[in-house]
Amino acid sequence: MRSVRNLFILGSSLGLITVLGCKKPEPTPEPPPATITKSEPPPAEVKTPTVDTTKPVDMSAAKYAEFQKAASAALKDINFDFDRSDIRDADKPKLQAIASFMKSFGSARIMIEGHCDERGTVEYNLALGDRRAFAAQNYLSGLGVNRDRMGTISYGKEKPKAMGQNEESFFINRRGEFKLQN
Repeated sequence: MRSVRNLFILGSSLGLITVLGCKKPEPTPEPPPATITKSEPPPAEVKTPTVDTTKPVDMSAAKYAEFQKAASAALKDINFDFDRSDIRDADKPKLQAIASFMKSFGSARIMIEGHCDERGTVEYNLALGDRRAFAAQNYLSGLGVNRDRMGTISYGKEKPKAMGQNEESFFINRRGEFKLQN
């Protein structure tokens, strides 16, 4: 009996020691947040160099001038009918000129931007702008331009080109634009 009592006391003591030993320490207070200070602007005489990001590194000045001239002649906007994303017959020659430019200058890369007029919701116009950009990309791809050299983006109705509220302005804003990328 005495041994059972001693075991009980020993077990209780060990249990108490275990519980007290496992007590979580109290959390330490967090340091106060650091004060945010504005950085000083650079001195006025320090100028940031500008870099022409569209000029390929391996192109001579004369070749680059030819490249820029060809790009500005070829990269013309195309337009779309209301609520449509298919390429109009009137714009196919513009896309053929873009494809010829892309084939002539193997390092050229373009971004195809899809735009819409102001009618419709933001979400609808973003989706329609995507379809328009992809339609132009698909057409150029069909003419032999590698898809890896073309990116697409939709701006929906966020970047109008014409500010009027008439059919002529709406038609100008329903467009695909082609921008050089590096």
